[in-house]
Amino acid sequence: MIPTSAGSPETGLWIGLLVCACLIIAFLLFILLRSRSTSGGESDSDLLARLYVLVEREAGVRHAEAEQQRIRLAETERALIGRVEQMRAELMERVAHLSGALGKDQAEARAVQSEALREMAEASALQLNAIRGAVTEQLHAAVERQMQTSFQRVLEQFSAMQKAMGEVSAMTAQIGDLKRLFGNVKTRGGWGEAQLRAILEDVLPPGTFEANRRLGQGREVVEFVVRMPVRGSNPPVLAIDSKFPTEAYERLLDAVAQDDKDAERGSRRALENTVKMEARKIASKYIVPPETVEFAVLYLPTDGLYAEVARAPGLIDEIGRTYRVLIMGPSLMPALLRTIHLGYVTLSLEERTDTIARLLGATRQEMLKMDGVLEKLSRNAQSMSSTIEDARQRTRVVARQLRSLDTTDDGGEEVLL
Repeated sequence: MIPTSAGSPETGLWIGLLVCACLIIAFLLFILLRSRSTSGGESDSDLLARLYVLVEREAGVRHAEAEQQRIRLAETERALIGRVEQMRAELMERVAHLSGALGKDQAEARAVQSEALREMAEASALQLNAIRGAVTEQLHAAVERQMQTSFQRVLEQFSAMQKAMGEVSAMTAQIGDLKRLFGNVKTRGGWGEAQLRAILEDVLPPGTFEANRRLGQGREVVEFVVRMPVRGSNPPVLAIDSKFPTEAYERLLDAVAQDDKDAERGSRRALENTVKMEARKIASKYIVPPETVEFAVLYLPTDGLYAEVARAPGLIDEIGRTYRVLIMGPSLMPALLRTIHLGYVTLSLEERTDTIARLLGATRQEMLKMDGVLEKLSRNAQSMSSTIEDARQRTRVVARQLRSLDTTDDGGEEVLL
């Protein structure tokens, strides 16, 4: 690290600081002496003169030391500058030598690289010519095959397109037939009735529902009734009637597709009024307790129609509270029917429980009778056991007597005879 030169700002700063310190000390001493001027007299003035002389002497010494320091720093700076110049010259000489050696090596490497690149270019040109010929032949053959395959594929797609156009025409005709089919109110009702019959047959056991049942005083005919799982000879039934308000539903779908907000609101109000009117008809015709339960079911054949009805705020709750009519769709109807089926299963289990209870009662009576028979048999067995024991005792007595008469002589045999 190069030291600071003698004329640098740092050296001047140190000298200025020393001079300021000396002046401050002199000023302080002067103030001290003036404060004591009333009592010091001539001795204080002498002391002040001596202190002033000492301060000047100290300042001279500091100045001399600063001058010597500046001289030493100048000499050091000159020595370092000479050393740096010498190192710079040596470094320049070495750099020149390295540059010459690198230039020579680069020239030789460039010549070798140029020769290698030329040979590589010649070899690459030969290989490229060979590859170009092979690729051209293969590309020509592949293009011919691809053209043949593409032409065949185009013919197949054209045939498939003609077939699809025929199917689309047939589908269009079927859609027209379907529109004409659903344009008839009676046909729509028959389709909803058939769908409802399929759901009833799929979920409920046979004999639990009935079609085209007459109800009430006016003998109104309802599409389907479901017998409720209640004990008794004449259980109440649940009336189910299917409705399909296609006109209001189609107007709503058209308004939604055209993004006509006013028409959509009007179509929704028309659909709500239609559903309310059908629910009122069902309530007036098919809810006739005690022949029926206290509510009925309005069945909508499509989930889309049910979703639009359910989207109306509070419509289903209002119909259920006002007219006692439940609105069901194809997704919810099986759940209601499975609940009724579960009621039949529960009723069957209760009947079987009664039968089992009666069977257990009869078994208990038979067990009591069997207990009496076993008691009699036990008493007979005890008397028989005592009789057998008496017989065994008599047998043992006879055996002892026979052993006393057991002899092997003839006299004994004669006595025995």
